[in-house]
Amino acid sequence: MCSGVILAGGMNTRFNGRNKAMIQIAGKRILDHIYGVYSELFTEIILVTNSPLEYLEWNLTVVTDIFPVRSSLTGIHAGMFYASHPFIFVSACDTPFIQKDIVRMIVSQTGPGADAVMPETSKGLEPLCAAYAVSQRLNIETHLREGKFKIQRMFRESRIRKIPETRLCQADPEGLSFININTPEDLRRVSTSENGVSA
Repeated sequence: MCSGVILAGGMNTRFNGRNKAMIQIAGKRILDHIYGVYSELFTEIILVTNSPLEYLEWNLTVVTDIFPVRSSLTGIHAGMFYASHPFIFVSACDTPFIQKDIVRMIVSQTGPGADAVMPETSKGLEPLCAAYAVSQRLNIETHLREGKFKIQRMFRESRIRKIPETRLCQADPEGLSFININTPEDLRRVSTSENGVSA
């Protein structure tokens, strides 16, 4: 079993403080799309944020970081802390085109012998479209206390089950799941593309 975790705790500095989860693409907020995918796959959805009042309209569990440091690893830790299942699937709140088949593929690879399941594209591992064993929480706490915030550094000595790009292409040929909206330029690029938002 796996819980779905959405990380929405970033500073959004490159958007002048604008909440990326609320940005509309093709008439739909990014979070609405992610939630639509998650709600079909997970019985437990957890959103990690430092501004919980912004997310009251969604039927999910809203939690905040436990460690007072803003980083993706901190958010993963919080998701693990509150999850009811032995694995969590993690996505950032700025991935408007995440594909249900990709999530399902990653989750299907969780289980004994894997501390994490990560897609591997030509750009490298994709730690924010990945699944993690909750059993790694104490190890993450050690890294956070030591001021080590890199996800891949944390899992360097762990058992990572990698999904190669050849397999990823079967579920998501255009790699839409790995598109992030980090800057206004990213938003303009996807808004003028013909991809649209597809589940």
